[in-house]
Amino acid sequence: MVSAFDKKIFSLLQSSQMKIIFKNFGLVGAIGDGIVKIKGLCDVANGELVYFIAGGKDISGLVLNLEADEVSAVVLTNNFSIKPGHYVIRSFSLLSVPTGQGLLGRVVNPLGEPIDGKGIIIPDEFRFVETRAPSIISRASVNKSLETGVKVVDSLVPIGHGQRELIIGDSKTGKTSIAIDTILNQKGKDTLCIYVAIGQKRSSVARIAKILNDKGSMPYCIIVAATASDSAALQYIAPYAGCSMGEFFMHRGLNVLIVYDDLSKHAVSYRQLSLLLRRPPGREGYPGDVFYLHSRLLERAANLANSGSLTALPIIETIQGDVSAYIPTNVISITDGQIFLEMDLFTRGIRPAVSPGLSVSRVGSAAQNKVLRKMAGNLKLELAQYREVEDFTKLGFVLDDATKRLVDRGEKLTKLLVQNRFEPIDIVEQTIFLYAALNGFLDGVAVDLVPLYEKELYAVFKKSIFYEPLHFQLREYLDPVILNYFLGLFQQYFIAYCVK
Repeated sequence: MVSAFDKKIFSLLQSSQMKIIFKNFGLVGAIGDGIVKIKGLCDVANGELVYFIAGGKDISGLVLNLEADEVSAVVLTNNFSIKPGHYVIRSFSLLSVPTGQGLLGRVVNPLGEPIDGKGIIIPDEFRFVETRAPSIISRASVNKSLETGVKVVDSLVPIGHGQRELIIGDSKTGKTSIAIDTILNQKGKDTLCIYVAIGQKRSSVARIAKILNDKGSMPYCIIVAATASDSAALQYIAPYAGCSMGEFFMHRGLNVLIVYDDLSKHAVSYRQLSLLLRRPPGREGYPGDVFYLHSRLLERAANLANSGSLTALPIIETIQGDVSAYIPTNVISITDGQIFLEMDLFTRGIRPAVSPGLSVSRVGSAAQNKVLRKMAGNLKLELAQYREVEDFTKLGFVLDDATKRLVDRGEKLTKLLVQNRFEPIDIVEQTIFLYAALNGFLDGVAVDLVPLYEKELYAVFKKSIFYEPLHFQLREYLDPVILNYFLGLFQQYFIAYCVK
């Protein structure tokens, strides 16, 4: 209930003399759909945190609109009891989140508050959610490979530390699986991981947390969860909060990988807020600054000179493969390449369903493993040749011997890129298998036996005397003599014991 005193204050707010009193103090004028219209707060800044005094509780809000006669803020919680006439005070600080080693292994909301029931988090420091991207002078070129453990990605669309590689595709094509495989593959390496869930179901976030726990990967991970049941305001700030947590480690010389899953839902939450704030809508109802929404986020990914790096893997969901929609084209133009997943490949059982023709990495090849880079060129060429004649095989045409060999090799190369999810493969083992396929060691093996060949090859390799020297050597240079000898022995063993 608004008292007579409060009504008097509302009328006095219109005079310039009273604006001096109400520089740092305000009153709620109206509230609806999580948007609060505030009278007063004449000196408040855009993006500043404010507190609503409601029923003895301090409820936090974020200022997003500064208008001539009022201020608009969004409430950063779902459960609130704010009413017209309640008091609002400034925090004199922009929105910030806790950062530090205490967050590793935890599931938190975008405000850095724990939601996993494991107790409080003691932060090392607080960082602003919105910060400037590193300058050009402070950056270094992408020169160190980020190994994903996914064969098709490491060979065809390699990623480097500090890169921004988009994962794009329809719903249920395995976008999140590629990101989770990359996180799992960082176990025992020098990379920390942050997974930002935007608009996901709580059950999906819990499932991902369980996978990371079961695989022993949670100690070097942070999960920032703004689920579908959370407010649009929390979903809006989630990726920026996750990025700030990662920047804490980056500026201390560590490598960080951050996954934004997904920015399509992030754009929808921002559209919802913008429409409620009465900002003019543009194409598809999105506000005019929706490009800046994602560009200022992804520009914060960098490989710093003489310091750490922040690698971003944003995820975008398309509808029926339409990459020409508004948000997909925006993010494609911001990032350094994209991993495009096709529903057609997925339904045919080729998983990960990465399209070799449409996927590209614009800067990652400079950081790719030297040995793998040499073979990747041949792999791309043979796959492209196979795609050209693949349609003819479906029509039942009689093929000459050279084309038959090309089709057979292409089918095996396509098969060898198939991989079970949540089972990342070491880069050295990938190199050996790829070398075997490109140098004729799979010629006597049927297509349906390629997965068995791969499984046996890894098992025999790990038990052989070649394991340690090759594991060290193949990261720097290729010795065909040793590889040919080992693969020749294995081919004899496989044909003698496995094929029969």
